[in-house]
Amino acid sequence: MESYDERLLMSSIELTPSQKNILQELVNLHRQSESAVKGEDIAEQVDRNPGTIRNQMQSLKALQLVEGVPGPKGGYKPTSNAYEALQVQNMDEAADVPLKHNGEAVPSANVEEIDLTSVHHPEECRAEIKLQGSISEFHEGDTITVGPTPLSKLRIIGTIEGKDDTSNILILTIDDMKAPVGDVEK
Repeated sequence: MESYDERLLMSSIELTPSQKNILQELVNLHRQSESAVKGEDIAEQVDRNPGTIRNQMQSLKALQLVEGVPGPKGGYKPTSNAYEALQVQNMDEAADVPLKHNGEAVPSANVEEIDLTSVHHPEECRAEIKLQGSISEFHEGDTITVGPTPLSKLRIIGTIEGKDDTSNILILTIDDMKAPVGDVEK
């Protein structure tokens, strides 16, 4: 059990955008492989030099956000503190919210949060979709289908207008939104 001081420390860690981006990518890659992630793989995803990643990992280790795994299958693993620092839930028991990219299911991504940013302006309605999983394959103009969500059976179809790599967020212009959706034959 963490002490109050440890929780306070975790909530006050200020990461640079670069550290946040590297940590987010480590979490994404670790989720996919469920094993230690090599620095080279992170470097490739964030378009940085592997030496830079090694240097950043030393400071992230000092902050107790990553642990090094020695050996040929070694690399880095995020600690539970990493999830807290990124304000990401560890989604092991989370409900699965399906995601489609240009009509194709994306099994490696899970929708963590849907933020409807401007519902009071229907003609410019936007949604921010926070994902678990890499967003590097998503590009402006791509079509995204989110849902149906577990409880409200909400489904959003939208076009990517932008993305925030540091926070793992896709910004969509909503083309269609319905709730409830699902099979009626149950």
